[in-house]
Amino acid sequence: MFKKMLSLISVFSFLILMSACSDGAEPTAAKTAQPAASSVQTPPVTDAKDGEGFIRIAQPVRTSNPDKIEVVEVFWYGCSHCYNFDPMLEVWQRNTAADVEFHRSPAMWNDLMVVHAKAYYTALALGVLDKVHEPIFKAINLDRNMLRDADALASLFVEHTGIDEATFRKTFDSFGVNSQVKQADARARAYGIAGTPELIVNGKYRITGRSAGGRREMLQVAEELIAIERASK
Repeated sequence: MFKKMLSLISVFSFLILMSACSDGAEPTAAKTAQPAASSVQTPPVTDAKDGEGFIRIAQPVRTSNPDKIEVVEVFWYGCSHCYNFDPMLEVWQRNTAADVEFHRSPAMWNDLMVVHAKAYYTALALGVLDKVHEPIFKAINLDRNMLRDADALASLFVEHTGIDEATFRKTFDSFGVNSQVKQADARARAYGIAGTPELIVNGKYRITGRSAGGRREMLQVAEELIAIERASK
């Protein structure tokens, strides 16, 4: 009976954490099988409409490179919407034009999300994001392993990258990683993020599942806004 109660508490806690993730689109369960990358096609361009396709950011946020059209995905590893969006987004960003620069930026409105944001920037700092990005998503969304602390993340990094635990921990707690986490939090606040995933185009426009009508449509609206920004240069 006691073990059963612990199991129920664990499931309940997981559902509460998942409720922090909402893209405003229809809810979808995390998939046990991802579509093959080659089967996902970049969607056609549509007409973006202010207030429908996107939300204009009142005070535009400075981009990292003014010579490029910046697209930022604000995401959380614990978000099932982000998990299901990721394969589509990966294909899209690999096929963007040379004048478009894509970045991810972790969202964080609780302590667990800060831990996951640190994992993301640790992976970037160590040059192993391509090796741990999907495993982190799968551990949380499929295995229900919330990767709550450095101990859990250290095991995952060692398993998937071969990097030793001491190197992981030193980087995870480094000034550089903590600085990037603070910057990401400030950036999300400046964008006015309301959920995950959201796309930010050139620091001027927020695209959500609700505003665009779905995750595939988010990329359609992004393409239209990219075209508008390109024409304005």
